[in-house]
Amino acid sequence: MRLGISIEEYFLELISQGMDPKERSIGYIEASSELVEQAEKELRSGNVRQAAEKVWGAAALAVKAYAYWKENRRLASHGELWGYVEVVANDIGEWVRSAWNEAAGMHICFYEGWCKPKQVQSALKHVEELVKEIESRIKR
Repeated sequence: MRLGISIEEYFLELISQGMDPKERSIGYIEASSELVEQAEKELRSGNVRQAAEKVWGAAALAVKAYAYWKENRRLASHGELWGYVEVVANDIGEWVRSAWNEAAGMHICFYEGWCKPKQVQSALKHVEELVKEIESRIKR
C-alpha cells in the first residue's frame, strides 16, 4: 500500500477507530498471534518467503500493540517501530532486540528471497515468544 502498511493493518486501523487503547492493543496482539499461526502454516507448506513476511508482520504488530497499550501511541512508520523496540526491550528484556532483529531479517528475506527454512523457523520461535510475552502483559 502507499501508506507503508499492509492491507491487514489498514483494515485493523479502520475497525479499531473509536476503541479504547486497551481494546485496540488487544486487536493488534490477536492479529499478531494469527500471523504467527499463518507463518507456521506457510513454513510447513514450503512457502519460505510468505512465512518470513508473516514473521515480520507478527513482530511489527506486537510492538504496535505494546505502544497502544502502554502509551495509546500509534506507530506509523518503520522508523517509529525501530525506535519503540527500545521501549519494549527496556521494559521486557534485552532479548527483545534479538527477536526484533531476526524479524527484520525476515522482512528483507521476503523481498530478497535468500533465507532458508531453518532461519525462518528460528526467527518464528523468537517472535512467537515476543508475541506471547506482550500478549500476557496486555491481557492482564
